[in-house]
Amino acid sequence: MERKSVVTRVPKVEVPVVDVAAIRASTGLSQSAFARSIGVPKGTLLNWEHGRRRPTGPAQVLLAMIAKKPSLVSELLR
Repeated sequence: MERKSVVTRVPKVEVPVVDVAAIRASTGLSQSAFARSIGVPKGTLLNWEHGRRRPTGPAQVLLAMIAKKPSLVSELLR
Protein backbone atom coordinates (compact mmCIF):
# COMPACT_ATOMS: atom_id res chain seq x y z
CA MET A 1 0.00 0.00 0.00
CA GLU A 2 1.46 3.32 -1.07
CA ARG A 3 1.18 6.36 1.12
CA LYS A 4 0.68 9.68 -0.51
CA SER A 5 1.63 12.83 1.25
CA VAL A 6 -0.99 15.52 1.42
CA VAL A 7 -0.09 19.16 1.67
CA THR A 8 -2.46 21.13 3.84
CA ARG A 9 -2.38 24.87 4.01
CA VAL A 10 -3.33 26.35 7.33
CA PRO A 11 -4.42 29.97 7.12
CA LYS A 12 -2.56 32.37 9.36
CA VAL A 13 -4.86 33.96 11.90
CA GLU A 14 -3.99 37.42 13.13
CA VAL A 15 -4.89 37.88 16.78
CA PRO A 16 -4.91 41.52 17.88
CA VAL A 17 -2.65 42.83 20.62
CA VAL A 18 -4.82 43.16 23.70
CA ASP A 19 -4.95 45.64 26.58
CA VAL A 20 -5.25 43.16 29.43
CA ALA A 21 -5.98 45.74 32.15
CA ALA A 22 -8.79 47.29 30.09
CA ILE A 23 -10.26 43.88 29.30
CA ARG A 24 -10.23 42.88 32.97
CA ALA A 25 -11.77 46.21 33.98
CA SER A 26 -14.56 45.71 31.45
CA THR A 27 -15.52 42.47 33.21
CA GLY A 28 -15.74 44.16 36.60
CA LEU A 29 -13.57 41.48 38.19
CA SER A 30 -10.65 41.96 40.55
CA GLN A 31 -7.20 40.86 39.42
CA SER A 32 -7.43 37.72 41.54
CA ALA A 33 -10.89 36.77 40.32
CA PHE A 34 -10.07 37.46 36.66
CA ALA A 35 -6.83 35.46 36.86
CA ARG A 36 -8.70 32.51 38.38
CA SER A 37 -11.47 32.76 35.78
CA ILE A 38 -9.05 32.48 32.85
CA GLY A 39 -6.82 29.91 34.54
CA VAL A 40 -3.58 31.84 35.01
CA PRO A 41 -1.63 32.75 38.15
CA LYS A 42 -2.25 36.27 39.44
CA GLY A 43 1.44 37.05 38.90
CA THR A 44 1.08 36.25 35.21
CA LEU A 45 -1.90 38.58 34.95
CA LEU A 46 0.05 41.33 36.71
CA ASN A 47 2.96 40.89 34.29
CA TRP A 48 0.55 41.23 31.36
CA GLU A 49 -1.17 44.28 32.82
CA HIS A 50 2.13 46.04 33.56
CA GLY A 51 3.59 45.25 30.13
CA ARG A 52 6.41 43.07 31.42
CA ARG A 53 5.09 40.17 29.34
CA ARG A 54 2.45 39.64 26.68
CA PRO A 55 -0.13 36.88 26.54
CA THR A 56 0.48 34.40 23.74
CA GLY A 57 -1.29 31.50 22.11
CA PRO A 58 -4.58 30.42 23.64
CA ALA A 59 -4.45 33.11 26.33
CA GLN A 60 -4.17 35.83 23.70
CA VAL A 61 -7.12 34.39 21.77
CA LEU A 62 -9.23 34.05 24.93
CA LEU A 63 -8.49 37.65 25.94
CA ALA A 64 -9.37 38.89 22.44
CA MET A 65 -12.71 37.06 22.73
CA ILE A 66 -13.38 38.56 26.17
CA ALA A 67 -12.51 42.01 24.78
CA LYS A 68 -15.31 41.63 22.23
CA LYS A 69 -17.78 40.23 24.75
CA PRO A 70 -16.83 40.97 28.40
CA SER A 71 -19.84 39.06 29.71
CA LEU A 72 -18.32 35.88 28.24
CA VAL A 73 -16.43 35.22 31.48
CA SER A 74 -19.49 35.26 33.71
CA GLU A 75 -21.62 33.39 31.16
CA LEU A 76 -19.13 30.54 30.93
CA LEU A 77 -18.58 30.32 34.69
CA ARG A 78 -22.25 29.89 35.57
